[in-house]
Amino acid sequence: MAKKYKGPAIGIDLGTTYSCVAVWQGQNNRAEIIHNDQGNRTTPSFVAFTDSQRLIGDAAKNQAASNPANTIFDAKRLIGRKYSDPVIQNDIQLWPFKVVAGKDDKPEIIVKYKGVEKCFCAEEISSMVLTKMREIAEKFLGSTVENAVVTVPAYFNDSQRKATKDAGAIAGLNVIRIINEPTAAALAYGLQKRANCVEERNIFIFDLGGGTFDVSVLTIKNNVFDVKATAGDTHLGGEDFDNRMVNHFVMEFKRKHNKDLSGNSRALRRLRTACERAKRTLSFDTEATVDIDALYEGIDFCSSLTRAKFEQLNLDLFEKCLKTVESCLIDSKINKSSVDDVVLVGGSSRIPKVQQLLQDFFMWKELCLSINPDEAVAYGAAVQASLLCEDTKNSLNLVLRDVTPLSLGKAVRGDAMSVVIPRNTSVPVQRSKVYVTTEDYISIMSVMVYEGERLKASENNLLGMFNFSIPPAPRGDILVNVCFSVDVDGILNVSAKEETGGNEKDITITSDKGRLTTLEIERMIQEAENFKAEDIKFMKKIEAVNGLDDYLYNMRKVMKDGSVSSMLNSIDKMKINAAMIKGKQLIDGKDQQETFVFMDFQRELENIFESAMEKINKGYSDEESDSDS
Repeated sequence: MAKKYKGPAIGIDLGTTYSCVAVWQGQNNRAEIIHNDQGNRTTPSFVAFTDSQRLIGDAAKNQAASNPANTIFDAKRLIGRKYSDPVIQNDIQLWPFKVVAGKDDKPEIIVKYKGVEKCFCAEEISSMVLTKMREIAEKFLGSTVENAVVTVPAYFNDSQRKATKDAGAIAGLNVIRIINEPTAAALAYGLQKRANCVEERNIFIFDLGGGTFDVSVLTIKNNVFDVKATAGDTHLGGEDFDNRMVNHFVMEFKRKHNKDLSGNSRALRRLRTACERAKRTLSFDTEATVDIDALYEGIDFCSSLTRAKFEQLNLDLFEKCLKTVESCLIDSKINKSSVDDVVLVGGSSRIPKVQQLLQDFFMWKELCLSINPDEAVAYGAAVQASLLCEDTKNSLNLVLRDVTPLSLGKAVRGDAMSVVIPRNTSVPVQRSKVYVTTEDYISIMSVMVYEGERLKASENNLLGMFNFSIPPAPRGDILVNVCFSVDVDGILNVSAKEETGGNEKDITITSDKGRLTTLEIERMIQEAENFKAEDIKFMKKIEAVNGLDDYLYNMRKVMKDGSVSSMLNSIDKMKINAAMIKGKQLIDGKDQQETFVFMDFQRELENIFESAMEKINKGYSDEESDSDS
């Protein structure tokens, strides 16, 4: 049973471009989206520093054009990542603020505040946005708020989840649960539109926001929300569509006026704001105008963009979304014809071309547009928060089963990936596997923990490793139980216990353990498809090499037994010894050999050895026959 927390708890959708906060209202048996001090139900995820103050939300965004170098946005794209990440390197070219490499390759943001240069990490900037959301909630509730459920993209890795929890702690919040954004949206849709649904329904959540994209397949029945599969991209959303528009107009400005404004952060910020406004207009109109006075060097800029041109600029990104949709359905083992409801979430899901492509993919099924795409995630987070708080009046009896997005396992002999928790397994989950030592008389065993879909361990992402002592013994005699445990927030703990002596050691995979970047996740899944045949070929070779190695090991044990080897004639001994030497040479040079070489040689070895053993057995039989006679 889930732990219950005292006091009110809020649900926060910490977005890339906008954030939203909600709280469960027991008397109305529904979640309430809380408006901010400007009367808006969503708040820009912006933080600005001036000579006199720090601004958060609408106030920060409103002065962004006049103070671009000290106005921070997109912190969610930095959180939990390394500075050297190619994704960050590309984003740096687009941001007007300065990002540098800090300790352990952690990205740090440099701003001027009250005339002094300050350095902030992404967690600190995110914590400021979370602080703003907490203040909005406290003003509405009239009481202090300490507990919160915060949402993250389903494809956020462990490092990003941990960093988000750290941001909550900096903001003075006890983050009682991290919940995936599409799962939160499914809760909102299920309660608002499918409350007390008795028959099983398959729900597809399409969540395209300002900076991230997620899809999930769930089944809902009797208030049980069962996530079947999830997929996504933590670097795809409205910001990327804006970038394409900005680049288009920068080129147009250069063509018309022979001037390059790409190096002027103030001009780019004004152009970006106009592009964002035009993008929204194109969701309900076929043409939008971008009109900016004195954009650069006193030159006015006026241009228009048709919906068709906008779609052309971003078509590859839209089609990328559909590939993720298809991948998620394959993982869920649910046919698209069996999907009952397709629910759109996130502001960018309003784009007509996205809706048209999605409707075509689902064979012209009507899309569910009945819930507010900007507020659904916060609504679902508030529902989850109410279920975790003992002081909240909530008559709901919900069961929520989420999944882990990537396979988790350890490296075994031959650099093979031994999966302990497969991709899309419901969490929380604990799974164990027993392994044996593969070398004689070793006293230290290494446990190397990986995540990914490749069959070769080193081609997946190394999450962490640890060594622990075991009693020296012949290989195969020591049993080690390795346990993987993923909690409700998706954070991994790995332990290993030696079964005979009881020696035990564990490791918690946290943000400092070099978890995967989103680009690497995307690459791994894509490579898993592209190199599937290669992976299978590799595994067959590992099995052949290990089979030969095991057979040689057993042969050596037999040959060391004087009672057996003394009965072999000199010719058979020479054949066996020569074969064992050749086998060892084959294994040592395994990288230069094909799979069939090891399989063929093992069969040859078996024939030599079994032939010699038959002679010994025949000798026994002859002796018994002589004694009988």
